[in-house]
Amino acid sequence: MTTTTSTTTTMRAISQDTFGGPGVLKEVELPRPEPGPGQVLVRVRAAGVNPTDWKHRAAPLFLGEPPYVLGWDVSGTVEAVGMGVTLFKPGDEVFGMLPYPYGAGSHAEYVTGPARAFARKPSAIDHVQAGALPLAALTAWQALVDTARVEAGQRVLIHAAAGGVGHLAVQIAKARGAYVIGTASAGKHAFLRDLGADEVIDYRETDFADAVSGVDVVLDTIGDDDHRTRSLRTLRRGGLLVSILPVGGRELAERAQRFGVRTELLLVEADHAGMNAIARLAEEGRLRAAIAGTFPLADAARAHELGDTGRTAGKLVLTVE
Repeated sequence: MTTTTSTTTTMRAISQDTFGGPGVLKEVELPRPEPGPGQVLVRVRAAGVNPTDWKHRAAPLFLGEPPYVLGWDVSGTVEAVGMGVTLFKPGDEVFGMLPYPYGAGSHAEYVTGPARAFARKPSAIDHVQAGALPLAALTAWQALVDTARVEAGQRVLIHAAAGGVGHLAVQIAKARGAYVIGTASAGKHAFLRDLGADEVIDYRETDFADAVSGVDVVLDTIGDDDHRTRSLRTLRRGGLLVSILPVGGRELAERAQRFGVRTELLLVEADHAGMNAIARLAEEGRLRAAIAGTFPLADAARAHELGDTGRTAGKLVLTVE
């Protein structure tokens, strides 16, 4: 095994030359980036690994052909700032999501990104926790707050509620005062109740569409047609289904119209205001990521192997020393 090292002008990063399984990932030495106008250079301390990472590793999606460095989540320390940046100074601890989908690159020792993609890291959490939050928490925040405008007393159904987005969505919905119903396998019910879920449905034993009705908002994190169609049945008239897998929108909207409900398809965006809201919840102890596993940067392939199983509860995180 070849060992890579960093210098004052280079850095270690995880890259791939082809699509495939976790074995295509390798540690390489790349030039250390420099921040451009409006950007910050962040020394990465921790970076989350999300389903979009292993999907981009395995097949062509948004990023075109490799080689490339994956990773959108980042928590670390500002090393340098580009022209015009006033929000941060070198030495500030920050966390954020690089612009999705084309801003990937946090699975490395250093990364650059727009200053306003970041927020100050809450002092109450460490870098592993902060590195786990951005993409998944922003997805949940933008779905439930910016899109659905969830309010106190509303009923919210969250699918795959123990997953990376789902378990954070449970907490965000509860912070908004909603009544939260989650779907998950039986072994994850205690975990979800600990996060504040009011009801939990074992999707393996019960058809949620028969068990739930009068829901104001459904958060769909799964995306298959049958699942989404059954979800429409759970909504009250005028209710909203938000799917974080933005495909099949026209057909879904036509079906929703027949049920007298609405649909929205969401692709997460870098969001300074959203990151600040997430930071406040984390600082107050009202939002925490469950860490399913941490791996040194060089062991990124192991994190992807675990992610590929589809059985993790919470988030996977790479740590960078």
